Amino acid sequence: MSKAFTSEETEEAPVVVRPRAPLPPGETNYVTPAGLAALTEELRGLDEAWPRLSTPERQARGRAQLEARLASAVVVDPKLQPQDEVRFGARVVIQNSSGAHRTFQIVGIDEADAREGKVAFVAPLARALLGRKVGEAVTVATPRNDDELTVISIAYW
Repeated sequence: MSKAFTSEETEEAPVVVRPRAPLPPGETNYVTPAGLAALTEELRGLDEAWPRLSTPERQARGRAQLEARLASAVVVDPKLQPQDEVRFGARVVIQNSSGAHRTFQIVGIDEADAREGKVAFVAPLARALLGRKVGEAVTVATPRNDDELTVISIAYW
């Protein structure tokens, strides 16, 4: 039997530094306190995983990108935002024109994760809702059509 089919030698998978979404020109790199902690932990994990990274060039590039993001991070504490208005860090429940509800949080670019309901503050949805209050509606362009979204609740924690 070929060694390829045995478990005698198991190599750890190489660590992949995830690519950073670009920060639009002129935008501040806002992050939540949780986002800053995640970036810091990612850098720490990168240091621990150094030997498994595939090439020194990738190591240097990934570390430089991550360090640049940390250096430019401006922490915004969601608890200090106006509690009655959609701002950075808000957890927002919206209702679309068909009555369906959706919950998401407005976060920094490096924190954005659609599966977790985290939307970057530069995303069209976040930009449309920033500054809105409960009960206010806004029309947002979606891939299928324009949809009217109503703010149902705003929370910060």
